[in-house]
Amino acid sequence: MVSQMFKTARIPAAVFLLAFGLSACSVFRHEHTVPARESADAVRAPEAASVTEVEPTATESAVQRAPEAATPDAASSNEAAAASVINPSAPRSYTVKKGDTLWGIATMFLRDPWLWPEIWMVNPQVPNPHLIYPGDVIGVAYGSDGRPQLRLEHGGDARLDPRLRSAPLDAAIPTIPYSAIAAFLSRPEVLSYDEVKRAPHVVAFRESHLLGGTGHEVYVRGLKAKENARYSVIHIGDELRDPDDNHVVGFEGIYTATALVMTPGEPAKALLSDSARETMSGDQLYAADTRVPLNFVPHAPKAQVKGRIISVVDGVDLIGQYQIVVINRGTRHGVEMGNVLAVDSEGETVRDVPTINRAGLLPGGSFLSPRVKLPNERAGTLLVFKTFDRISYALVVGASGPMRVRDAVRNP
Repeated sequence: MVSQMFKTARIPAAVFLLAFGLSACSVFRHEHTVPARESADAVRAPEAASVTEVEPTATESAVQRAPEAATPDAASSNEAAAASVINPSAPRSYTVKKGDTLWGIATMFLRDPWLWPEIWMVNPQVPNPHLIYPGDVIGVAYGSDGRPQLRLEHGGDARLDPRLRSAPLDAAIPTIPYSAIAAFLSRPEVLSYDEVKRAPHVVAFRESHLLGGTGHEVYVRGLKAKENARYSVIHIGDELRDPDDNHVVGFEGIYTATALVMTPGEPAKALLSDSARETMSGDQLYAADTRVPLNFVPHAPKAQVKGRIISVVDGVDLIGQYQIVVINRGTRHGVEMGNVLAVDSEGETVRDVPTINRAGLLPGGSFLSPRVKLPNERAGTLLVFKTFDRISYALVVGASGPMRVRDAVRNP
């Protein structure tokens, strides 16, 4: 009986001990767990910290700013989204400097820079969200849907009040380095069919010269310009044909001289200088192309684009970064300024020579072996900066392999 009484007494005692233990764990957890918002405040307030703090990474800062109700599954989703979009080597934040470009900053933060418009968020009071100025600070954060975003954390002094800005709006950083296309815009080496059709041209030389050089005066038809305006004189070279239908879509341009307008009119009179070669009747005049805005946003084409590189400025065999190319796709194909395109190097065609042929055991050797077309390989990235009806000019902003004329271009 004593044994039975002892067993009966053990049950309430066990229940009491279990309840006490759970209560203690709850208290312990309550005393030692810091809410996410308080933790973030502690990071932002160094004076409240009692130990040396380590500056959080961009991902850690983003997680701290995430909603408190986030579940483990949501956190995993956030990490997966960041891993697929954010560049693993992206900094926690970056202060924009003079000389930066939008493409360079997008490449710093994103695996695919052309995704910039999809995840770029700024303060609501900023009139144009895509204009970024020196002094602006860009960082990684998460939106309410858990997806990673790039945000303008705070701007430089000039952004606090637009009325205080002393520099013009074009002080915003450009999308691509102007130096890479400046020479091409002032002395075009490739001309579209439309440009050649409407450009003013040299009609004659003063004093009955047949050719002209530095110091010679020329008469120009179709030139609507003011006195002292400067133009590049371009000789029209070989045709550029679309490999798809063999139609003429452009021409090579060869710089001959600079023309200074002396007397406006029809025809106008101009003085030649800085001659690189002889100017001939029919040579055309082009002003530096100031119509190309450099503050545009990189983005993938809305339509499916499949074309080819048909020319490269400077006439080199191998195309590298920051060289200008011409593609056989334009506005009629859905191409627009700011489009990003992938370049695939054309795979070679080789003969499949079996081992038995190499040994000379079959007649004909490799001559009768079948031909095999190797697959195209991704070689680079283009950013379109000017478009026409059937062609576009693009800058090579990334090169992972050799590129050549006739290589394929497509949606990234």
